[in-house]
Amino acid sequence: MKYRDIFMAFFRAGLLGFGGGLSAIPLMHREVVKVYKWMGDEEFSDILALANTLPGPINTKMSGYLGYRVRGIPGMLVALVGTVVPTVILMIVFLTALNAYKDKPWVQGMSKAVVTVAGVMLGMLTWGFVKKSIEAIGWLLTMIVMAAGVVVMVVLGIHPAFLIGALLAIALLTKKDFDQKKQEHAS
Repeated sequence: MKYRDIFMAFFRAGLLGFGGGLSAIPLMHREVVKVYKWMGDEEFSDILALANTLPGPINTKMSGYLGYRVRGIPGMLVALVGTVVPTVILMIVFLTALNAYKDKPWVQGMSKAVVTVAGVMLGMLTWGFVKKSIEAIGWLLTMIVMAAGVVVMVVLGIHPAFLIGALLAIALLTKKDFDQKKQEHAS
């Protein structure tokens, strides 16, 4: 595995991830899981969940850790540069152009379309996670966790980090029971 691959994976995700860091996550998922196969869906999902609980921009947290996971500290630095360089270049170019043409209808339409495309990309990634969850824990438990997530975050206004932390704690605490039952059935 070459550092060039790491740079290009995160450069492409950074270059095409319009609409903020979250819109680059499906692109990063494609590069890391499908193109280069550095890890599977489940591990990527776990990293994404943990990255969401930490402060700071999600895109740089994800790329930094994934680069580190693939090639250590040099891989982390290459991934971060690959993530940040397109953003810096595009910010300079697009903000200069948008500022010059900000009153034109086509610029306003383009800005609205980018938000829609980012929403569709996030929806596709979400649906992929829902399907994986259904495979792992079944429809009923998936729907219960999703409903609890909506209640906790939307209705009660509690930060997602608390929900993720609670789910991780439940998973860790019930893992022992699950492993014991698995061993009992095997013998």
